Amino acid sequence: METEKKTQTAEEQMTGSDLSEQIKAVTKESHVRAENTELMLSFQRGQVTMPQHKLLLCSLYEVYKALEEEMDRNAHHPSVAPIYFPTELARLDTLKKDLEYFYGPDWRQKVVVPAATKRYCHRLRQIGKENPEFLVAHAYTRYLGDLSGGQVLGRIAQKSMGLSGSEGLSFFAFPGVSSPNRFKQLYRSRMNSVELTEEERAGVLEEAVRAFEFNIQVFDDVHNLLLSIPDSKLQTRSTHSTPGKMLQIPRAIIQSSLLLSTLLGLFVALATVSLGIYAF
Repeated sequence: METEKKTQTAEEQMTGSDLSEQIKAVTKESHVRAENTELMLSFQRGQVTMPQHKLLLCSLYEVYKALEEEMDRNAHHPSVAPIYFPTELARLDTLKKDLEYFYGPDWRQKVVVPAATKRYCHRLRQIGKENPEFLVAHAYTRYLGDLSGGQVLGRIAQKSMGLSGSEGLSFFAFPGVSSPNRFKQLYRSRMNSVELTEEERAGVLEEAVRAFEFNIQVFDDVHNLLLSIPDSKLQTRSTHSTPGKMLQIPRAIIQSSLLLSTLLGLFVALATVSLGIYAF
């Protein structure tokens, strides 16, 4: 009986709506789970730490390297071409800039990623070769989430980590997009215009759920990895950083004011953002 109910729900989600709406429907449960990972809760509470942010950037760099290389390679594929916006959306260069700020010029030798990140990247490489149409699900899940939450999360990260300017926060900025809302409408329209067979559409929806699951696993693994690495290694900042201006002061201010913390959490919840995969 339960199986029949799930099948019926899936069939309802497959008919009578655009691809973007179908993805939102099938990933609803995963969306909530992702928002409640420890790493994302830190952002929502305004308490993201420097070590958390740095390790997350490392994973995001590897994920976007795989995603953007596969998008570039399949730029003329009929399913990828309509949603190929490298000038407006590409994140790899911004991540390189942030990693150099936090780790220094030899940042490539210092990047640490958990097993979940490697599995995520392997999947992106695999579908880039075998099922390029599935890249639609990953691109939509990552890019539109980043675009939706970028400004809010950038401000939260800046305050939480005690950063005085925009350095180290390039990932959250989209200078090529003048109006995020209008661009998201364009992106959804382009994605909804992609012609897919029934089997391909089902595959894209399944891949969207898989994309959320990969992100959840990455968030959890980053959190667990953080617990296994000595603080002395994680707290090292680039020489471009301001010495001594770490997260302790902003965190103390936030924690000393229950009202401020509550309001900040409410604001983030209302904005429906959690790093990189929400608020479509």
